[in-house]
Amino acid sequence: MDPNNDRSAGWLAFSGVVLLIGGLFALIDGLVAVYQSTFFAATAQFVFSDLNTWGWIIFGLGVAGVLSGLAVFTGSQVARWTGVLVAGLGALGQLLFAQAYPVWSLMITGVYFLALYGLLAYGGRQSVAASSSSSDESRDERASSDVSDLNDRTRRAA
Repeated sequence: MDPNNDRSAGWLAFSGVVLLIGGLFALIDGLVAVYQSTFFAATAQFVFSDLNTWGWIIFGLGVAGVLSGLAVFTGSQVARWTGVLVAGLGALGQLLFAQAYPVWSLMITGVYFLALYGLLAYGGRQSVAASSSSSDESRDERASSDVSDLNDRTRRAA
């Protein structure tokens, strides 16, 4: 087995788990913001709207994070790029939500950045490794069929 392929598969699995956990944390964060707003800083000033609106935004990003985290486990490139998009939007959303609960929002932003790193740095290697191994196999099959064709022609000539 190729250690680089093992490393990329490990990072993709890690990214899926981290995206799933970040999504679950965002779900909880969003619901708490909607239903128990006294938990957050009372003096928070948001870019637009209020804590209730940001709670629903964070909740929606959490749902997207959970779904894309699960989709990353399929190994699809579409799921990978969806995970990149959701992790980027989730990190941005948490940064904009940081006025309400700064330390927690920055921690979740870090979680999303870990998912981004794994999906961007190692996501393409798995597909490249898979395509190169399949091309190696097809090349080996062609070479063995060429040898058998040569043997057949040699037997017919004799």
